[in-house]
Amino acid sequence: RVMELVIDRSTVRSTRTEDAASLVMNANSRNVWRNLLESFPSPYTLADAELWIRHASSGEPETHFAIAAEKLGVGGIGFDLLKDVHRRAARIGYWLGEPYWGRGIATEALRAVTEHAFSRYDIVRIAATVSGSNASATPASGVAALVASVGVDDVRPRGSSASSHGGGGESA
Repeated sequence: RVMELVIDRSTVRSTRTEDAASLVMNANSRNVWRNLLESFPSPYTLADAELWIRHASSGEPETHFAIAAEKLGVGGIGFDLLKDVHRRAARIGYWLGEPYWGRGIATEALRAVTEHAFSRYDIVRIAATVSGSNASATPASGVAALVASVGVDDVRPRGSSASSHGGGGESA
């Protein structure tokens, strides 16, 4: 089973073992790490990349993917299907290597994965958590623009008491 969404600036696809070195190179950055949840390791090692690749590729259903640019895994994106009273919802998150920031890759990947999630699963809502320096740098209008541009239903800063969807593995 291999998932691949070819989009304009990148490809969102199943993780591959050969992604490990590139993921380490792109994830092992303070600027990347400080915008993610505390569970994201720093420093990010080859063992961390290999563990994430195994986790992402063994998920059933597969909901965590690599963001590939120039055929290399340069980031990660995924969603967690929620349970119980939230069973028709998901939480989405991503990270992208700093050299790829500002190119529209993350927005494009979020849009593609959001469409993929809504089309394949019985969900009616996708939530995101804004964390790290993004929380203070993202005004409400910026959050609204993100919600409108990628189809995410709810975006709140980490720690917001109004959100019942705390962070998970990856995060925006």
